[in-house]
Amino acid sequence: MPSPLTHDPPLPPGFVLPNLATGAELPLQGVTILAVEDSRYACEALRLMCQRAGARLRRADTLARARAHLRVYRPDVVIIDLGLPDGRGEGLIRELAMARQRPLAVLGTSGNPDGRGSALAAGAEGFLEKPLESFAAFCTVLRRYLPGLAPALIEDAAIHPDPLALQDDLSRAAAALSTEPDAAGRRYLAGFLLGVARHAHDNALARAARDAGTPDSGDLMLLRGLIDKRLDVASLATAFAAKPESA
Repeated sequence: MPSPLTHDPPLPPGFVLPNLATGAELPLQGVTILAVEDSRYACEALRLMCQRAGARLRRADTLARARAHLRVYRPDVVIIDLGLPDGRGEGLIRELAMARQRPLAVLGTSGNPDGRGSALAAGAEGFLEKPLESFAAFCTVLRRYLPGLAPALIEDAAIHPDPLALQDDLSRAAAALSTEPDAAGRRYLAGFLLGVARHAHDNALARAARDAGTPDSGDLMLLRGLIDKRLDVASLATAFAAKPESA
């Protein structure tokens, strides 16, 4: 088990982040966020929200990369997906909770709402349930933990991640499923695909992912078939969009 992350002594009470905007145009300007997130599609949603809010976003897609990042940089907020390729996000949450100087906010996130309890028990201040698609809700949650940010009216807007990011996630899952994963690998892929499906509002894929993650689930043919169909449709749409118009 990796040792807890240690930094400088804790900041004094009443510490206020410098150079933070309090206007509604860029409500999170000056905030640095690390997203520990394996889904490119989910991270694309976060990127769009951070871009609009004025926050800086960095991404680590594994626990190992997140720990390497945290040894060098000190983000203000860390958002940790609970299901990652190299372990559970709760472990990193515990490490940050025990750090001598922890980020101002450590939040768990998952496509499974049951993850809220385990994230908070591990020491997270809050929890973001996927899909992450409400700009106003995102800013409202973060502002609870960032001193120096006065309340501001935030106009909500729909967030539409790049469909190519979704295609990338599905291609990665298809490749992993083709290797006949063991029970642990199946549980990880089921959780990964559940989060992706929730972001894409794909109820059929979400049901298949939940079923694949149960101990008594059978083969993965249904899940593979659904992913293949979606990749075929995406490839056809890409090819059609790239086809030049006839004179």
